[in-house]
Amino acid sequence: MRVLGVDPGLGRCGWAVLERRGGRVAAVGYGTIHTDGAEAAPRLAELATKLRQVLAAHRPQALAIERLFFNANVRTAMTVGQASGVVLLLAAEHGLAVTAYTPPQVKQAVTGSGSAPKEQVGYMVKALLGLAAAPTPADTADALAVALCHLNHAGLAGAGGPGGGAASAASTEADWLARAAPTSPGLSRKGGGR
Repeated sequence: MRVLGVDPGLGRCGWAVLERRGGRVAAVGYGTIHTDGAEAAPRLAELATKLRQVLAAHRPQALAIERLFFNANVRTAMTVGQASGVVLLLAAEHGLAVTAYTPPQVKQAVTGSGSAPKEQVGYMVKALLGLAAAPTPADTADALAVALCHLNHAGLAGAGGPGGGAASAASTEADWLARAAPTSPGLSRKGGGR
């Protein structure tokens, strides 16, 4: 499965394409799209053009997006909402199923804690994908985390088939966290470590 993860924003929109190959996940491509200017419409058009290039180059099978959870800054919430609309439109144009995750869901899937700081998310993304360094800016790391979250959830859903069910899903999550926890600062596994 190949998924495009998006951390939407008008000034900075993080994107990441990950692919599950057997039991491993590989980063196919990732980055952050930057737009500048006083007018929103041309910036949204530029965002759409650049995301279309990502879609054409990497041909994902699904799209995962970080959903705006809460933001006291109305202007930021508006621009994130506008960028999200562009992403959703492009997903519809390309026939991609879309799944939205809140920031706590993404953090929980990647670090084991829904309140993990951004630095820990970046560290875990680096560790889980075997990258040379934590991705920057944070928008890129967040997009990678959204894609990882989706692949993790898709893997858990796949474990619920015949003979699977909740026990298999719990086992898959426990195995995934066991691989991740030893490399993450401040993240301990339940029941103690080895």
